[in-house]
Amino acid sequence: MDSREKFNWSGSTPADLRNGSTVTEFILVGFEQSSPSTWALLFALFLALYSLAMTMNGLIIFITWTDPRLNSPMYFFLGHLSFLDVCFITTTIPQMLVHLTVKNHVVSFVSCMTQMYLVFCVGVAECILLAFMAYDCYVAICHPLSYAQIISQQVWVSLVSIAWSFGLINGILLEYMSFRNPFCRDNHIENFFCEAPIVIALSCGDPQFSLRVIFADAIVVLLSPVVLIVISYARILASILGRNSSSGRGKTFSTCASHLTVVIFFYTSAMFSYMNPRSTHGPDKDKPFSLLYTIITPMCNPVIYSFRNKEMKGAMARALGRSSLSQAESV
Repeated sequence: MDSREKFNWSGSTPADLRNGSTVTEFILVGFEQSSPSTWALLFALFLALYSLAMTMNGLIIFITWTDPRLNSPMYFFLGHLSFLDVCFITTTIPQMLVHLTVKNHVVSFVSCMTQMYLVFCVGVAECILLAFMAYDCYVAICHPLSYAQIISQQVWVSLVSIAWSFGLINGILLEYMSFRNPFCRDNHIENFFCEAPIVIALSCGDPQFSLRVIFADAIVVLLSPVVLIVISYARILASILGRNSSSGRGKTFSTCASHLTVVIFFYTSAMFSYMNPRSTHGPDKDKPFSLLYTIITPMCNPVIYSFRNKEMKGAMARALGRSSLSQAESV
């Protein structure tokens, strides 16, 4: 039996859909071609990664929003980055875990729209926030004496608000372009979540206009922040190369390398998904990149950005110490 027929529980075959039936639900193919033993292994792996990512990001959110010693732009940005990561992985991974344990991989039209909007919103906000974090790093390293005046509390709150607002508004545009045409073709999505380019390709008529708009939007959303990031780190590099202290130079290089690692992971996978021609895509190519920016990057962010930071380690020790003390007192 063909795998597409095997997973079509909607009652309509792809042939029926092409003959004019309206699609009211989608089927996420995901990892359905794998064996049951592989499903069990993937479930255990992704559950462990999801739990680890939620725990680490949740801890960062807690300590950056409750520890008064971390009341600075850098940790304010880190807290919001972790919150975005929590939102990002929660929109896709729990559903994938459920589909690895049940046979029914059907998602409703509304659920697919909602998931896609959340992915757009959070993803765009994270792109912009990473650029603002690079700018914050540049000001802290290259203009340390003027840092408090340039990145005042009003400024860093405004920057985070801009990231969130642009994500919310831009998500509406991308959502409209993804679902502007009716759907009457095959309803199988060759991925583990509703990814826009794949869904658009299933719509009736010519999907090229929607794909071109999303491509143009990706140029603005992805490449514009990249330009700011590149300029920021180029100036940081020029500044630290001119310093005489090798120890300070090494510490700054380490910090910049951590930031750039996150940027490369996130932007490379997002650019492949939304800026490449669909002819170069396929399930074997799409899924690894989708996994990279939906779960691997959110899991790595706390390690790369925070757990190598002495102040963050101290805040975590204080938080865990207070927790242990409270438990001891309650006993």
